[in-house]
Amino acid sequence: MTNEEYKAQYGAFVQLTEDRLQTLCDRYLPAAARISQAARYSLLGGGKRVRAVLVLAACRLAGGSAEAAADYAAALEMLHCYSLIHDDLPCMDNDDMRRGRPSCHRQFDEATALLAADALVTAAFEAVANAPLPAESRAEAAAVLAKAAGARGMLYGQELDKRFERESAGEAQLLELHRHKTGALILAAVQMGCAAAADAGAVRTPLEQYASEIGLVFQIVDDVLDVTSDAATLGKPIGSDAENGKTTFVSLYGLDGARRLAAQHNDAALAALAPLGEAADFLRQLACGLLERRK
Repeated sequence: MTNEEYKAQYGAFVQLTEDRLQTLCDRYLPAAARISQAARYSLLGGGKRVRAVLVLAACRLAGGSAEAAADYAAALEMLHCYSLIHDDLPCMDNDDMRRGRPSCHRQFDEATALLAADALVTAAFEAVANAPLPAESRAEAAAVLAKAAGARGMLYGQELDKRFERESAGEAQLLELHRHKTGALILAAVQMGCAAAADAGAVRTPLEQYASEIGLVFQIVDDVLDVTSDAATLGKPIGSDAENGKTTFVSLYGLDGARRLAAQHNDAALAALAPLGEAADFLRQLACGLLERRK
């Protein structure tokens, strides 16, 4: 797959997601409600849509239709967006900017932002429940999403993230934190993509191994960008991890060490895809793009 073909495919996956998000917002987040306005403001305000793209790419690799999996991709973006709104609140990271615009609680108010995020959670599961796929697939996708988002997944990672503002974290603790906080939803993306395919078969295990590795790459690069980039490029405040006293991959290993660690996990992600041959070329380029991203 050439770089141009990769970019075109990524763009097509993003456009499919954006179109489906708009349709589902009209269905589940009526614009007359202020909390829906706030939810739509955050959800439809851009973003890389990495998790949605992973759902669609995994489904296609497993022999399914990306179009059939679009509701799962949109649901995962809804749930991810809820977590971002909550992350930005004063009681969490207290960030004023997100994706180059005022964060939800700054654009609206704290109570509205809190409720808007809650509305996105319920809309996500409504989207999964009503997706145009067999009942068995919908049940599997809902279970995957709930586990990844809850106290065994992302929320536990957020708890650890707050804990390690007060305590120093070692390597094992930092890996545990980010396998949950960032990695859980990335793993869920490929699992939901497999759930949307009729028979994921032999691709499921390599995809899960791949997702576990790129989840760490994503977070390590985030930590690097937090100290090397600028707010205009990232669309959000930089240096906030240091201000909050958080242990990061950079504070633990230094910039060069963090970059080497990201490259090691990227290599492991690529190795996991080896059994899938050329069919996984899109995911290979996606992994390398996450390693090299600048925003």
